[in-house]
Amino acid sequence: MSNGPNSIHQWLQDTIFKPLEDKKMPVMEHLVELQVRLTRVAIITAVVFAGTFFYADTLVKWLRIPLQNMFTLGSLSWVPTDLPTVPFVFLAPAEALWQNVKVAGLFAVVAATPYILFEIWQFVVPGLHAQERRFVAPFVMLTAVAFYAGVGFAFFFVLPFALNFLIAYGVNAGFVPQISIAQYVGFALWFLMVFGLIFEVPLAITLMAKLGWVDAPFLIRYWKWALLGSFVIAAILTPTPDPFNQALMAGPMFLLYWVGIFGAKYFGKTKPAESPTGVPAVAMATAGAGAASPSAMSKSSGSDYVGVPTDRRR
Repeated sequence: MSNGPNSIHQWLQDTIFKPLEDKKMPVMEHLVELQVRLTRVAIITAVVFAGTFFYADTLVKWLRIPLQNMFTLGSLSWVPTDLPTVPFVFLAPAEALWQNVKVAGLFAVVAATPYILFEIWQFVVPGLHAQERRFVAPFVMLTAVAFYAGVGFAFFFVLPFALNFLIAYGVNAGFVPQISIAQYVGFALWFLMVFGLIFEVPLAITLMAKLGWVDAPFLIRYWKWALLGSFVIAAILTPTPDPFNQALMAGPMFLLYWVGIFGAKYFGKTKPAESPTGVPAVAMATAGAGAASPSAMSKSSGSDYVGVPTDRRR
């Protein structure tokens, strides 16, 4: 009975862990390294969270700016709208505190994103080839830039437009606007996070094209399905079921799909050229070399060619 745990451990080692091991580092060391890096990420994020929670009230005030203001590109400033003052209310004793925690937590993750991506890069880079490192390093940096661009686009343009339309519609219908702090913070944070992820669409398409999974002609051929998928995904991700917000989210998503097509066209994996018969040129060249005559092979290979022996007695 004492050999039972040892035999099970040996079986797991031989059948599961050993096939996953590489020559550089065993799989258990990979797991230990992953644990260490996740611990570092958690500690850094917690430290940043302590700072963002200290300024949580200020962050919530900034988050309220798109409610009654519109950002103008001409003056690069916020301009008040014609909406009446919209008071915030809370419907539970801990609702205001919990919203501060939620806002501080999301801003801490956003602020710590460069360090999180750095840890991911340090964990992945030892297993990459030199040419893969040259491609993955810019891709990781562009991922952070695209996420920040999506958050900024939603904060300065999408949120003010959506909130102004929705609040004005309710006011014109004769209702008095009173918004729960939990509902508003949830609405705003969800919009910011979703648009940050939507702006990753061109990078994801370019990466798939670089790996050879898709190409630009394939993506162009199925653009109608991409348009339908944009509205379906927007219907799932929008915090409200109204078609206005769905169109507001599906439109940029579909435009970014075309940006991804251009990325797939210029950075995608090139396929071998084909002959007019549909056979790749490399295969035709190989077949032509294989069908060469023995005399040609004799001339090209020199003394390596062995001919048919002849009877010299005749």
